[in-house]
Formats: sequence, C-alpha cells, structure tokens
Amino acid sequence: MATEQTPPEVVVVTGAGGMGRAIVRRIGSGRSVVLADFDEANLASSAEVLRADGHHVHPVRTDVSSANDVAALAGVAAGLGPIHCVAHTAGLSPAQATAAQIVAVDLVGTARILDAFEAHVQPGTVAVCIASMAATFATLPDETLQLLATTPTDELHTLAALDPSTLDAGMAYVVAKRGVQVRVEAAALAWGRRGGRVVSLSPGIIATPQGNEELAGESGDGMRAMIAMSALGRLGTPDDIAATVAFLASPAASLITGTDVLVDGGIVAAVRRQRSPL
Repeated sequence: MATEQTPPEVVVVTGAGGMGRAIVRRIGSGRSVVLADFDEANLASSAEVLRADGHHVHPVRTDVSSANDVAALAGVAAGLGPIHCVAHTAGLSPAQATAAQIVAVDLVGTARILDAFEAHVQPGTVAVCIASMAATFATLPDETLQLLATTPTDELHTLAALDPSTLDAGMAYVVAKRGVQVRVEAAALAWGRRGGRVVSLSPGIIATPQGNEELAGESGDGMRAMIAMSALGRLGTPDDIAATVAFLASPAASLITGTDVLVDGGIVAAVRRQRSPL
C-alpha cells in the first residue's frame, strides 16, 4: 500500500537581494523556498539564479507593507508544507527611501510578517527578522518602546515617534529598526506558545547592493571609519548573515528567542569603548 509522502519543509525569504540569496543557499537545500520581493524583475532574476543552483523556488511578488500581500504570502508558504524558517530581510535604507517609506516597510512590514505567520507556526518554526546595528544606538523612552512593541500593526504608523514630518530618513531608519527589535521581543511570547521562536538579527555594515549604496552616499566616510576602528576591521558579507540565520534556525539555538543578535564585526564594541562619535 502506498503511503502519503510528507511534504518538504518550507523556507520563506523576504527580500531577494544579497542577504536573501545567501540565506537560500545556506538553508534552502532539500526544502521548498518561497522567495518574496517587491521588485518583480529582481525577484524573477534571483529565482532563476537560485533554481539554476538546484533550489526549488516559488517566487511571490510581495509588498510587505500590505496586509493583503503578506497574508497571501503566508498562505502560499503554509500550503507547501510545514514552515521551518521565515527569514525576513526585506527593507529600505536611508539612501533609498523617505522616512514614511522606511517606517512602512522596515517596521510595519516586519509587524505584518510576524502577524501573518503566527497562525502557521509549528514546533520548530523560527522567524529571523533583520534589524540593524543602528538600532543599538537608539535612545528612546521606555514608553515609546512599549508602544512600538505592542501597538496593533494597523495603528503603528500613527505613533508620534514615527511621524515622518519630524524624522529625516536616517532617524526614521534608526527608530524603525529599534521597533523591529522590540516587536520581536513581544512576538516571541505568542510564537513560543505554538512551539516557535522569533529572533531579530542586527547586521553591521554588509557588502550587499544596499550596503554599497550607503557606502557610496553621504554617510560613506563615517561608515568606512567605523569599519576601520572595529574589532575585526572588515566589511561584513551576506554569507556572514546567512551563517547566523542558519544557526538561529537550527536546534542548536533552541533556547534563543525574543532577543537580538548583533553581527557587526565589533563596530558597536569599538564605538562604546572608545567613545567615538558615529
């Protein structure tokens, strides 16, 4: 008698850029990969490259700031099999977007991902949400952090701390990424009741197209100075981030949830110990 085959585990990666592709290569083998991105051309080309590498890729064009898009993405992923990992790398940097766009994608988009995938969490499901080293330097009142962590997703954009008329793109990025960190803290409780885990990962300066765009912009000199003074003295790579995601999504990290993991080559350590200005 034939037995029904168990479908392969599913890896969901939002953001088809350098980090996203590196994560697929690291943890996508033998699994169904759902790859999401707002840019259809980038999504299609990344899916083609990853398929040529042997990965089973299901591209889904997704605007993570849209509740409907994210709900559809979660539905596609859950329909393919049990979800092993959601690696949420989609985001905008100050060189790419306005303050309002950064809040909508980087923070509200993360909240929508956590909301939509919670219903599909099974024992062992892990979400890793990309925050930023920049969030480590944010100094926000406890009341503001509480609001960033717990305000219903559809109301987040109304918070005074996220008012785009009072923030430039750089500060919006810092506040939004700090919001990602505390949003993950709050979500870990609900995910944990289902047997899942959720972690934020704060990269330092990484050699992705987005990172290189920042290095070529107004903040480039300051970023290069931070790399030079850091503990390791080098630019990070997408593989550095993918390796950390692979660890966090593995049973070896089974007690790690509701916290942030800083992957910056020691930049924050150098800044704090040397008391150097950013």
